[in-house]
Amino acid sequence: MWNLDHFVADCRATIGKPDQQRRIGALMDEALHDPGAVARAFGPPEGPGITPVYVSDDLTILNVVWKPSMTVQPHNHEMWATIGIYDGREDNIFWRRIKDDPHHRVEAAGARNLGTGDWTPLGRDIIHSVTNPIARLTGALHIYGGNFFEADRSEWDPGTLHEHALDIARIKAMFSDT
Repeated sequence: MWNLDHFVADCRATIGKPDQQRRIGALMDEALHDPGAVARAFGPPEGPGITPVYVSDDLTILNVVWKPSMTVQPHNHEMWATIGIYDGREDNIFWRRIKDDPHHRVEAAGARNLGTGDWTPLGRDIIHSVTNPIARLTGALHIYGGNFFEADRSEWDPGTLHEHALDIARIKAMFSDT
């Protein structure tokens, strides 16, 4: 049976190793062989939210619960990430910077749909937007190679696709139940 405390300890043990993201991916893959066990460990979601499980300068583990039909605009993390879905769906659009654009705009470059039991690694330089495309909550396990809440990052205006500093307080508010 999957145990959250053991998972956190195993993730912490990978940090600083040369292949830490690959090792995190192996842990995520093992966890999502039984996504129901992960869901039971977190308990039934009472609403959307970003709940820290573990946070340090070099590792953040989050339980992320997406509102139905919610979208987060294009953004980067400035650190690697591994994202896994334990219940629901998540649609990712991947973006790339437009070369020599004075507004540092981005353009769509690909997409990936994740459903229950799926996971994907994201490189340090990935820019993506995320949508929960279903009419119910989606639960996700997010692991980052740094402090998710303290990193200086960018987001892109969904209308103009101009780059500006990411406002973490605004992102947290998007996940509130109000």
